[in-house]
Amino acid sequence: MTIAIVGTGNMGGAIARGLVKSGTCRPEEIICTAKTKATLERIREFNDHIRVSQDNAAAAAQADIVLLAVKPWAVAEVVEEIRPVLDLDRQILVSVAAGVALDELVGMVNASPYGERCSKHLPLFRVVPNTAVEALCGVSFIAAHGATAEQTEQIRLLFAALGYALVVDEKLIPAGTALASCGIAFAMRYIRAAMEGGVELGFRPEEAARIVEHTVKGAATLLLEAGAHPEAEIDKVTTAGGITIKGLNAMEKAGFTAAVIDGLKASRV
Repeated sequence: MTIAIVGTGNMGGAIARGLVKSGTCRPEEIICTAKTKATLERIREFNDHIRVSQDNAAAAAQADIVLLAVKPWAVAEVVEEIRPVLDLDRQILVSVAAGVALDELVGMVNASPYGERCSKHLPLFRVVPNTAVEALCGVSFIAAHGATAEQTEQIRLLFAALGYALVVDEKLIPAGTALASCGIAFAMRYIRAAMEGGVELGFRPEEAARIVEHTVKGAATLLLEAGAHPEAEIDKVTTAGGITIKGLNAMEKAGFTAAVIDGLKASRV
């Protein structure tokens, strides 16, 4: 299986590196494209067996899966560039461009002379991953158009190798984006705040950073391995009159839960 990643910036590069790290693809099975040689050189520095190109059409022609990872405003231009070489009976087109809906992608494909045939036979996927795919801890939401169950499972497994992947109705993607993609930034903001608190409590900045990072990792690992509800794990460390409940109540008094929910709602577009 050959995957062409068209547009190897932050997200495209993260996916390429994740696919290699996970062993899902051999480096030679990935073709990365970019406008600048500097971007491609960064990919080659990661693994010099990954194929690189500045020719989007040439890369797409060789691929079984064509993954569009360009900026949203560039998707239409890139689709126009690559569609003459698309093999409608063999290839799958995947877009990870934020905010580009499936019906928009279908419209771009339909703009070709063979548009009607494309829309009926070319499987299209909209995937919204977060940046943790590079660390194989990502969350990806997948919506499909014109794809078989087998093709949908193929794409799900591809992104599941990079973390957690969920096939959803497209209407849930904005909520998923707020929860997982924006959620990375929200979690980082908590980590930063806790680090600053740790410094105020007496730890050196680098010590506070490691303590908080490992604490957050430990909390997530406990939930993933036990399948427990967060409140059950909270109860294990919260005793009557203890310091944990005092800290939790102080955070709630400051609006912690409400602030998180408000942030998620504000991020849903």
